[in-house]
Amino acid sequence: MQETAQESRPAESRPAESRLAESRLAEGRPSPAVAPRSMMDADDEAMDADDKEQSLPGRIPDFFIVGHPKCGTTALYEMLRRHPQIHMPAKEPRFFAMKQIDMGAGESLVRGLEPQPGLAQRPGAEPLPGGMGARPPGEIRDVPGRRSHTLAGYMALFAGARPDQRVGEASPAYLRSGLAASRIAAVAPQARIIAILREPTSFLRSFHLQSVRGYNETEKDFRTALALEPERREGRRIPRLSRTPEDLLYSDHVRYVEQLRRYHAVLAPEQVLVLIYEDFKADNRAAVRTVLRFLEVDESLSIEPVQTRPSRDLRFHRLHTLVNLRRMALRNLTVARALSQSVNNLTPRWLRGSMRTRWRGVAYGEPPAPGEELMRELRHRFKPEVEALSAYLNRDLMSMWGYDGLD
Repeated sequence: MQETAQESRPAESRPAESRLAESRLAEGRPSPAVAPRSMMDADDEAMDADDKEQSLPGRIPDFFIVGHPKCGTTALYEMLRRHPQIHMPAKEPRFFAMKQIDMGAGESLVRGLEPQPGLAQRPGAEPLPGGMGARPPGEIRDVPGRRSHTLAGYMALFAGARPDQRVGEASPAYLRSGLAASRIAAVAPQARIIAILREPTSFLRSFHLQSVRGYNETEKDFRTALALEPERREGRRIPRLSRTPEDLLYSDHVRYVEQLRRYHAVLAPEQVLVLIYEDFKADNRAAVRTVLRFLEVDESLSIEPVQTRPSRDLRFHRLHTLVNLRRMALRNLTVARALSQSVNNLTPRWLRGSMRTRWRGVAYGEPPAPGEELMRELRHRFKPEVEALSAYLNRDLMSMWGYDGLD
């Protein structure tokens, strides 16, 4: 991968009448300046932050890896956090993508909440008082052991950073979120954004496998899961244990241009770096050097590439469920001793001890090759998006991803 081709910049200017920009003006908050910023000025800008932020311990990150999942975000996170000038203590806080967050000092971004595009409320679900997410700011509290919903709790995650370090986090949900871009810009107008994009069909297939493994999806057949989107937009056929049902609208994940425009609407183009997954996979080191230059830290330090586990097919769902229930029970012996004992008794003896290395070979296997007909259909379906993204980034992704040969 040639280093000169690492960065993909938008070929068009940021939309002047963006809905996000209008919402900032409607709330009486000025849009961020569009002049290029150096991250060396971040400490100076922090001195001018709102009093409510100054009174909170910890720090707001200087940069964000915003997604997508299954596009190398974990590997990039693991490589960057090894750099001595970078502090990344936690992966996927997801704070700015949450439905309800409290910004402190009586201000809450809950007021700006909107439903995820096209997703109706699950039938039978109890509506929130005052409309979706309209809980008063003072009633939003952090729960120990769970992700923070308050700015104070979120900033505390980064309290261990040295003054001379760049602080960052990686939450792949931020790129798809309709809320994260404007929220990040509101509290960190100098922030740098890193997005990684992958060829749509391979991305969605890998993401579907991960969703099944993570209990967010119960439909193992990829074609059937895609066909369920219309019903799921109406709040039907959503798995009972699904924590993020909006993720089941698979085609929405590859609205790449729309997602990038949200960030370009509220941040300067120089603050957004777009990487292509296939470049990153081909040459980790060169891609990371590009990121280090973007963050203005020492790029001469050698960082070894990180290999993450590929998505695998779930062969025995009950075994997967049993082992995970046992693992969760063992983590909470003081409050779930009875459950722990019951699950332990149900777990075969040969799975105990060095269970992790043994059961994966039984519960998981290599995923079957995707159906050529389905993948061809999807490539035709997403071809307009790839064409638009190529123009937006001024890069020939049609050829790189093999869409130019489609008839």
